[in-house]
Amino acid sequence: MKKTAGMPTEANVIAPRCGVAKPPSHWGASLLAALLWMAMALDAKAATELPLLSARPAPEWLARGVIYQVWLRTFTPEGNLRAAARRLPDVADLGATIVYLSPVCLQDDDLRPEFWSKRQKASGANNPRNPYRIKDYNQIDPEYGTEADLREFIETAHRLGLRVLMDLVYFHCGPGSTLMEHPEYFKKDASGKISTGQWNFPVLDFGNRSLREYLWANMEHWVKDFNVDGYRCDVSDAVPLDFWEEARARLERQRKDIVILGEGQRKTDQIKAMDLNYSFSWYEGINAVFTKGQPASSLVALWTKMRDERPRGARFIRYLENHDIVNDQQRADSVCSERGALAMSVVNFTLDGVPMLYNGQEIGDTSPQSIFARWPVRWEAAVLPRSAAKRAFYQKLCQWRKADPALCEGEVIWLANSQPDAVLSFLRRSLVGNLLTLANLSNRALQVQVMPGESKLTGFQPVLTDGAVPVKNVENPAFHLAGFGYFVGRQPSP
Repeated sequence: MKKTAGMPTEANVIAPRCGVAKPPSHWGASLLAALLWMAMALDAKAATELPLLSARPAPEWLARGVIYQVWLRTFTPEGNLRAAARRLPDVADLGATIVYLSPVCLQDDDLRPEFWSKRQKASGANNPRNPYRIKDYNQIDPEYGTEADLREFIETAHRLGLRVLMDLVYFHCGPGSTLMEHPEYFKKDASGKISTGQWNFPVLDFGNRSLREYLWANMEHWVKDFNVDGYRCDVSDAVPLDFWEEARARLERQRKDIVILGEGQRKTDQIKAMDLNYSFSWYEGINAVFTKGQPASSLVALWTKMRDERPRGARFIRYLENHDIVNDQQRADSVCSERGALAMSVVNFTLDGVPMLYNGQEIGDTSPQSIFARWPVRWEAAVLPRSAAKRAFYQKLCQWRKADPALCEGEVIWLANSQPDAVLSFLRRSLVGNLLTLANLSNRALQVQVMPGESKLTGFQPVLTDGAVPVKNVENPAFHLAGFGYFVGRQPSP
């Protein structure tokens, strides 16, 4: 689901519990002040202690992986699992290693507009079937196929060396959900009506133990009966962290290398529950550089802030497109420009974290996209020269990530340079050698030099470069960079 500023909120206020005595007015203000002070003190303590902790270790298949999002309604003209399975060899050939599959559970077909999200209404598709408005968590939607089709999809992926993450939607469900048989599973407003959240869907009440058991069993079901490799958890910040922590403990009894990706940025997620998180802030920072005139150096400050607020080694997915972004017609080539998107992809693939591509991004697909309609990627355009060249570029990035340990294990060291408004420069320092990345995020040609620092910056041999001409006879790396030019070079270990 697309994020708005801050945490997801409920449209209706939850009623206070009956029978709780109201404190006398003469000490109520003092109590409130004390509670606020305690909350602020706890937040400050957590902010100080978190960077001293370590993020939970991630399975190697994730740490070295490349995620590829398959949105079923666009991935093939048929829009189903069977057709998607036939395209998986192309995903494997690209070099991606992890398929993030859009929700496949039975969608609610309730026609009442008050239970449609704003984007659902604005789409013009007039389709009640929203993949993020679930009717039955244990049933495959016939639009996508059958249980046999899902098993075949996952088995095909595994034969090709691909892992599969399913998309779980637990913050809310559809108004016609099978869970409506248990009204105690839902939050209520002051009048006793079921609360709806910011997307106008009924909100589940995780204070109910039976609901939690039901959802934990649902997670175990897909692992046990379908051999799924992990989950992408929708609106994960709005679900209590201890729910995900217990889910992790239960799932690891079935398979030790399970992966959980949180669609959120909660700072404590990766201590126990999550293996990695979304990076909304990082994407918004990229957008600000390319569309609002923010300096490239703002991304360095943002990266540092995100690192310093979390346990050591916390991981993020790094992307320029996903289903929410393309639904809003914010394709990478339109936000960053075609060459700018390539330069920024070089940064995302050579930084820490796990890179992610959206289906069709690898060929520069420009077809209209909608969460609510079946508008397929124009794969026939993949044979055109520009599309073929773009796919070859992303294929090289994917294959290189799998082959070079420095991209997965190397420490990130940001390097000052003479053009901080336009150019990012950093090292990935590792035992197998150092990688140097410089990327011009502006459309103007310039000369840039890396400023002297602690590291010896000589002897870098080009690995991936475009529009970069070295400046000779200088002590530190310097280049003439074309607009959106980049250079990635390797310095062998001593």
